[in-house]
Amino acid sequence: MNDRTPTPARWLRSIFTGWRMPTPRPVDTEGEGAESLIGFVLAAAVVGALTGLAAASFRVALTYLSEWRTGLSGWGQGSAWGFFVVVLGCMAAVTAAAALVRRLEPQAEGSGIPHVEAVVAGRAEPGRFRILPIKYVGGLLSMGGGLALGREGPSVQMGGSIAVIVASVTRRPMSDLRVLAAGGAAAGLATAFNAPIAGGVFVLEELVKRFDPRTTIATLVASASGFAAAYPFVHSGSDFRMPDLQNPHMSNAGWVLAVGVTAGLLGVLYNKALMFGLHVADTSRWPAEARAAAIGAAVGVLVWCAPDLAGGGDNLTQDALLGHGAAGAVLGILALRFVLGAVSYAAGTPGGLFAPMLVLGAYTGLLIGLVAEHLDATPPESAALALIGMAAFFSATVQAPVTGLILATELTGTTNQLPPMLGACASALLVAVALRSRPIYDLLTDRAAALAVARGKAS
Repeated sequence: MNDRTPTPARWLRSIFTGWRMPTPRPVDTEGEGAESLIGFVLAAAVVGALTGLAAASFRVALTYLSEWRTGLSGWGQGSAWGFFVVVLGCMAAVTAAAALVRRLEPQAEGSGIPHVEAVVAGRAEPGRFRILPIKYVGGLLSMGGGLALGREGPSVQMGGSIAVIVASVTRRPMSDLRVLAAGGAAAGLATAFNAPIAGGVFVLEELVKRFDPRTTIATLVASASGFAAAYPFVHSGSDFRMPDLQNPHMSNAGWVLAVGVTAGLLGVLYNKALMFGLHVADTSRWPAEARAAAIGAAVGVLVWCAPDLAGGGDNLTQDALLGHGAAGAVLGILALRFVLGAVSYAAGTPGGLFAPMLVLGAYTGLLIGLVAEHLDATPPESAALALIGMAAFFSATVQAPVTGLILATELTGTTNQLPPMLGACASALLVAVALRSRPIYDLLTDRAAALAVARGKAS
């Protein structure tokens, strides 16, 4: 008799070979689940808690790696061989991340949010269990190596992978697995940014695009349990500090509109830059590892010269939200990070888009605020425009304005700027729609589908 009961050995083997975890009996793929709603809610809570622990440890590890990278750069400045050590270290880390993806799990490339969205919508089968460790390790290597990528994409995809494991162990039907994957995604985003409300809203607004009760319950429960599980390891306050901002005034409406329109235009251009970079990578004759090595070496030079400009960019966002910087320097950082974000995503390693977008949005608003200080007798606060730009840029690229508003509010703990943020987000979204720019995750989903078809024909 062939016993298919899961064992620790089979579970570990399933992770590293990509096999599906054996289940004690066939799973019903038609119904909504034979078990009670309480069992479903408990499963969502478990998915959220496990995702919170995984995403919290991922976030803490990235913080240490960022500090280590900055320290290595400082050491390199005083060593004869320091330049080569820094450049080769970044190159090796990025190359290793790309090799893990190409050789072991192509679905771990990039953000991972489009893959989770496809699973939730039923357009794709659940990923193999090895996505989880490869996304985790690959993300640490790529972002630790200095690429301008964010932690939220890997956290979301890890949450989706954990949902697959929990659904398999608890023998949930396929319909429940897809809903639990949405919950895992919400928990991942909630932990990545200390933003439990934005985590749930993003999944409902962008991933599933509906508010049916079962999905909403799973999303909110998982987001809350993930945030609670991560609480002992990640600080509970807002991610970014803000100065005390004055209440908005109608006299500054023109500058707010300027932030929205500019963020909309730059958001459209950024989507095009991201897709152009991926197109070049997809059509390049260079092996994935060689392409990643070249990008890693270039980033290594930046790390050696100006380590604060590399990586996810939370430090840059914080500076912008405090209103720090001269106009020329802000413009230079904005241009550099615009190019660096697109190039980093083309490396083919695990990494998300949210954090780099927040940098670009905040610096867009800050730049307009600095211009306003020279042209207006009663200019708006630059820090306020940086916050508004952050939400507006997100609205233009992702085209999920409600998530952008809530995310910016939770990240900063600032609520009195919501009225101008609403206007700027509406303006940015209007520009994106008028220019017929599609949401970035829709574009990435189409690319993933095209690559899957190409791989199928090649095999």
